[in-house]
Amino acid sequence: MRLRNKKWAKPLIAAHPEMISIKPNGQQGTWQRHFATAQPLYLEVGSGKGQFIVNMAQKYPERNFIALEIQEVAVAYILRKQVALQLPNLHLILGDGADLTEYFAGAEVSGVYLNFSDPWPKKRNTKRRLTYQHFLSQYERIMAPAGKLQFKTDNQGLFEYSLVSMNNYGMQFDLVSLDLHSDPVANADNVETEYEQRFSADGGRIYELIAHYPGADKVNE
Repeated sequence: MRLRNKKWAKPLIAAHPEMISIKPNGQQGTWQRHFATAQPLYLEVGSGKGQFIVNMAQKYPERNFIALEIQEVAVAYILRKQVALQLPNLHLILGDGADLTEYFAGAEVSGVYLNFSDPWPKKRNTKRRLTYQHFLSQYERIMAPAGKLQFKTDNQGLFEYSLVSMNNYGMQFDLVSLDLHSDPVANADNVETEYEQRFSADGGRIYELIAHYPGADKVNE
């Protein structure tokens, strides 16, 4: 969802270059310098206003997190939270999820989150879906062998497409939930996004996939 422009967004971003990287091409392999401690790095692609990634950073202080968002206003909302909280394990990127291999080195990321991505329902826009094979290839290239891809959506069509796309790519499923909030096991550690809270409060169903790439099986043997 496209957010309205806010006059305060640009000045806030300009005032905190230590907390946010803008289209950071060429910084592969250097992300740990943005954090207080070198720890496993997790990436959310499309962070919206940041409720999920901020809460994850608070819940898991032993991990480092990056929120990547293409909308300037959206990333400014996350930045405003980070300015207030000063979380030592959170950094922001204003950039494009299609450029991940320009931002991250191979095996630099321990896990990727995709939360309520744009479903791009028209067939001509299939290649824009964040679970299209091109994007799956990017996640594989930047993710450590044992890393996992976690995907949540309220859109049944996108969920079904993603299930097929990941399966055709050769990924292995650790979790497939057709109703996350009604699943006591899958929902036990679930951290919600702003949209997820509103949608589920109105009775909407949330779908979730957690999957890994074939190489992870060899690592865990």
